[in-house]
Amino acid sequence: MTARARARRGRPLPAGRVDRILVVRLSARGDLVFASPLAGALRRRYPEAHIAWVAEERTADVILHNPHLDEVIVWERSAWKRLLRRGRWGTLALEVVDFFGALRERHFDVAIDAQGLLRSGLVAFLAGAPVRIGLGSREGSRLLMTQVVERGGDERGIASEYRHLAEALGLPTDRFAMEIPRGREETARVAAMLEEAGLAGDFVAVCPFTTRDHKHWFEDRWSALIDVVHTRLGVGVALLGGPADRAAAERILGEVADADPDAPPVADLVGKTTLGEAATVVSRCSALVGVDTGLSHMAHAFGRPATLLFGSNTPYLDPPGPRATILHSGRPCSPCRGRLVCDGRIDCMRDIPVEQVFAALAAGLGAQVPRRPRDAAVPPRPMRTRPATTAATAGASA
Repeated sequence: MTARARARRGRPLPAGRVDRILVVRLSARGDLVFASPLAGALRRRYPEAHIAWVAEERTADVILHNPHLDEVIVWERSAWKRLLRRGRWGTLALEVVDFFGALRERHFDVAIDAQGLLRSGLVAFLAGAPVRIGLGSREGSRLLMTQVVERGGDERGIASEYRHLAEALGLPTDRFAMEIPRGREETARVAAMLEEAGLAGDFVAVCPFTTRDHKHWFEDRWSALIDVVHTRLGVGVALLGGPADRAAAERILGEVADADPDAPPVADLVGKTTLGEAATVVSRCSALVGVDTGLSHMAHAFGRPATLLFGSNTPYLDPPGPRATILHSGRPCSPCRGRLVCDGRIDCMRDIPVEQVFAALAAGLGAQVPRRPRDAAVPPRPMRTRPATTAATAGASA
């Protein structure tokens, strides 16, 4: 092995004084949730250091109130892309110079690229830190790093690649908990929003939407699930998602049966909250059900009971605590990560029946589930459910 190759292998961070540390993890939302324990691990290793984190504007809310960070630096990537599309080269050049100039003025000693892509590697490189560490750096970003930690960890465990990174860098991992606390103003706004929606008591957060079609469950099943949760458990429902999910939300709720007007409401919050406000809704729910999307994973950080539906993507298969249940068909083709071999049917998600999701959700709520009527449909073949086996939740409670 050459000296250059040895220099690019992961090794512990400096044992001496490190004054300023930059973490780069730009997106996606779920990955920021998974990566959030790095902040606490760095703080325990370097209690006096200034620790900053760079995230994109659409995901920065996830990490904004982490107690171990001194600073969250927001990269307005979407604004840069708009300037590029409009041909406003001069304005874009000024924005780029200002942003990276401000990073260099902070004089970071170490930059950790926890994403490992070219764009994140460029941010770490242009920040000017003499020590630049990348996690599994690819797309050419390996050439921008002084060290590279190859990806590793137990793929069945949540946030395992970030724990692997922390261990490779000599950071303490005895308390590697996800932390995404919410701010006071945000919490107050959400409390008022939920009260106005009639969700001041128990309610279930429903998170059906992702940006990848192959991770979706089916709209008619979401409608049926919301209906039985509302009518058989008698608890409110908060439907969460972004502005792009409005049409799908309307279709789902349009098929939910009209309930007793005295029953708890089904509140459509899709596209009506910021990311931070949606996270705060999750922190206050009695239980959550969702697919592989950032909001769903946040339930673990808040210690909320969660029922998660995984198919084409399986970011983890071992429940991170006793209040989590993962439903997964166990098909040999899963996870295919979008490289579908089922002619687009998404069979792995089709295997998950409404009644099984409802039963898992009810168990998370500690509810007594009413018997199914005799004429109700029999659910499809049994799922391979993976109940939690650990005794502690993975993350800070809300």
